[in-house]
Amino acid sequence: MGPDGIGGWIRRRAVKSRGRTAIVYRDREITYEELADRIDRLASALRERGVEPGERVAYLGNNHPSFVETMFATARLGAIFLPLNTRLSIPELEFQLADSGATLLVSDASLEVQACGAAAGAGCARIVIADPDPGPHPGAADYETLIAGAPPLDASARTGLDEAAMILYTSGTTGRPKGAILSHGNLTWNAINAIVDYDVTSRTRQLLISPLFHVASLGMGLLPAFLKGATVLLQERFVPGESLAAIERLGATAISGVPTTYQLMMEDPAWPATDISSLESMTCGGSPVPQKVVDAYAERGLAFSGGYGMTETSPGVVAMPAWHAGDHPGAAGLAHFFSDYRIRGTDGDLVATAGERGEIEVSGPNVFLGYWGRDEATREAFTDDGWLRTGDVGMSDEDGFLTIADRLKDMIISGGENIYPAEVEHAIAAIDGVTGVAVIGVPDARWGEVPYAVVTLAPGRELTTEELVATLRERLAGYKIPRRMSVVEEFPRTASGKVRKAALRERYA
Repeated sequence: MGPDGIGGWIRRRAVKSRGRTAIVYRDREITYEELADRIDRLASALRERGVEPGERVAYLGNNHPSFVETMFATARLGAIFLPLNTRLSIPELEFQLADSGATLLVSDASLEVQACGAAAGAGCARIVIADPDPGPHPGAADYETLIAGAPPLDASARTGLDEAAMILYTSGTTGRPKGAILSHGNLTWNAINAIVDYDVTSRTRQLLISPLFHVASLGMGLLPAFLKGATVLLQERFVPGESLAAIERLGATAISGVPTTYQLMMEDPAWPATDISSLESMTCGGSPVPQKVVDAYAERGLAFSGGYGMTETSPGVVAMPAWHAGDHPGAAGLAHFFSDYRIRGTDGDLVATAGERGEIEVSGPNVFLGYWGRDEATREAFTDDGWLRTGDVGMSDEDGFLTIADRLKDMIISGGENIYPAEVEHAIAAIDGVTGVAVIGVPDARWGEVPYAVVTLAPGRELTTEELVATLRERLAGYKIPRRMSVVEEFPRTASGKVRKAALRERYA
């Protein structure tokens, strides 16, 4: 019989890492033994409430130990975990609960209104309230009461690595979101890749500031730390000053985030006086880190590790450890140790020449099983020989380092020239005073399409189109430079925080 799925991880760690701290949350320290016992008792309580192998158990809440406990308890039963985005509206939550067929929802008490409304509409009747605030919760079972009253699980389901462990819904920038099915093997191999390529050790103290319902925080932060027996420093939500204080107070050695989180921390009033010397690893994904942010952390003796991935790859595709980044500026990294990528040109043939752009295709044990209930979309996601089509444009150098150009659907074709908005956005983001940027293609009678910049600025700053063009002339080819620009207070975003470029095109095209 092969190895078990993720459901057995914490039980094994309770023996291998006896006495070690698994989670620090607020003023609580939870050892691996305590965590294993709580998971077993919760699994027993969930089984008593009717959770069977293959059923979907949803979780709605901010970062909290109950997220971890529910995820592993669900896996112990051979059921499928469904983490929900806390920013979703009730109709959006209702859709995901109904689409997945979830039968039980564990909810943070602060989100009880959303949880009850969505569950009622989706026919998901069993609700458990985690970390309850004072007061009654009609129709809901109390989380801590369930755990305290349940005996440890007498026997857990043994789950194969090829079986479904989790459903994560994509952001749905166009149409309804799709549920990506990640197997126990997908999550295990992705965690191994992260451990190998980012040097996670049992002494790592991983500060988690990004929401656990995001695949990057879950797949590249939480799960690798637990697989290795490290300590997770769990922050309920990201607040720049609080995150800085946590690094100093808790001696965090590793942190992961997106460029915006790192920029907000360096702009916080506490930045100059906070001791962040314990940090050994800073990983950043989502988009390139602006040079001004790189420089600010470099002054403190710190360098960024990067990477590229997506929900469908659990999420890692390539990794760029900090010691490589300086030699390959702009690159996302090398393929993870147990994964691979290739480039397919616009003519449909595989690219053999370094520097030639095309669609990135991915293969590896971390690539998802498919989309929940969407067989046609699953078939369309893969090539005939089983590689995942990412929909992203990239190119490889002679050493195999991958550079991401843009989303295939966002590419602008102007007068026959391909313009990749990400390249233009990176140049604009370096302009002093710019806090955010999105570049879209808008119709043009002469060129077919031309780039259009939408930016947000720091308070009190101004930027004219003439200043933008003059600044970019030294950095970009003329046809790539936006000749029109709008300044906005904020961008329209998806529930996962991505800029909704389709909405910008509707407004400015």
